[in-house]
Amino acid sequence: MPEIKKYKVIAKVSNDKFVKYSVNNLMLFASFLDKKFPDWRYFNVFAWTKNDTGQRIASFTKNSRPYSRFV
Repeated sequence: MPEIKKYKVIAKVSNDKFVKYSVNNLMLFASFLDKKFPDWRYFNVFAWTKNDTGQRIASFTKNSRPYSRFV
């Protein structure tokens, strides 16, 4: 069975609100944010592993969007 990549994502969706999701497709997540939170600003992507170090591995904005499913 192929490995499924998952990420922890924290998105800033308004001036004072952040949301946290588990994501396996970054492009679909950006589209989801467009629909659910049209004023979202950015989201940070963190690796989700058994030895989770909590390191940020990517960051995207409305104008600098992910161009692939995975980082």
